Amino acid sequence: MNLRLKSDVIVIGGGLFGAFTGLFLARAGLSVTLLEKGQIGAQASATNFGNLRLHGRSARQYPLSIRAQQLWEAYGSLTGEGCEIERTGHLYFAHGQRGEIQLRKDVETATRFGVESLLLEGDTLHARFGFLSRHIRLAAFSPRSAVANPRLSTPPVTRALARVGGTVIEGCEVAGFDSTATGFAVTSADGRCFEAPRLVNAAGAWAGKLAQQAGEPVPMFSAGPPQFVTEPLPHRLHPSVHMVEGDVIVRQIPRGNIIFSGYPRTRSLPSGEFTYVPPAKTLRGMRTLVECIPMLARAEIIRVWSGVEGYLPDMLPVIGASTTTPGLFHAFGGSGGGFQIAPAVGECLAALVRGEASKVDISGYGIDRFTEGSEVSEKIHLEFDQ
Repeated sequence: MNLRLKSDVIVIGGGLFGAFTGLFLARAGLSVTLLEKGQIGAQASATNFGNLRLHGRSARQYPLSIRAQQLWEAYGSLTGEGCEIERTGHLYFAHGQRGEIQLRKDVETATRFGVESLLLEGDTLHARFGFLSRHIRLAAFSPRSAVANPRLSTPPVTRALARVGGTVIEGCEVAGFDSTATGFAVTSADGRCFEAPRLVNAAGAWAGKLAQQAGEPVPMFSAGPPQFVTEPLPHRLHPSVHMVEGDVIVRQIPRGNIIFSGYPRTRSLPSGEFTYVPPAKTLRGMRTLVECIPMLARAEIIRVWSGVEGYLPDMLPVIGASTTTPGLFHAFGGSGGGFQIAPAVGECLAALVRGEASKVDISGYGIDRFTEGSEVSEKIHLEFDQ
């Protein structure tokens, strides 16, 4: 006889979206079963840059981002552990005229939402951040922004979930789900069965398949930025540094290594399991990095990698209830910015699952927003290989 594990909620996906959703549900007294096809936090949640930046975001995302930063700042009390969170501040600089125009707009937007973003120009900029090349004329500094170690961020959340009664199962690839008289029956590829009245689709870059099964197809694709890390160097780069145009995103960790990310992103292999980093992108990234931060000219790269991240046309995630299947909820498609907002995504979705009002209005993140003529971000054309 095939026994079925029953709980109040099944969460599919062991990245940060799924982990935080499960934790907030369990803390509210619901029994939670979290299913992860591989290892907890081993996909996009672990392979991203680790940026917890507050400025330079879409105006639509600021309320979610600000709430998320509050939760990151409480990460230790939420999980009982740490993930090397450090309030380094975030330096956002423009490389050219187009970037300068965008930067001024971004500072205005951040200020409107109460986020401190200090505009620095010319000699004032270089007196404070002398590592920048003299050709860079304009930047903004956000002192509350921070960084975290993405490889260490998700497991503490699921361990906290387990401590409050949740069940976390790794190596459990979901084959599909069926609606039942009492909710959902989820079947794994190896034949295990799970039942719950409510189901959360937080399967990351693979979430589109589950949405499709629910009759809610989404125009999501998988990609990842080229990233590399250098040998340890003397510690000179204190803030996280980010070019408005996106070609350089860089920080130095306490051990001295320089971590780099940048655009254009590379689309994942057709299988969706891997994103290849072309050597030309690594070389291009290093050249651009040295052009902006000359002191790194002799740095040696020791490792290159990328991730598999889900992207949607408007570069915003899906967060909310299914429009076709009562009891089904979605949280996926971080579109390169999901790491920072993940705690707030989990908190808001958990409230929705419980039938309560969320702390942040998430009505604009519904899965039904993708219709003919719906918004397409200009970043789709600027930040990806076509």
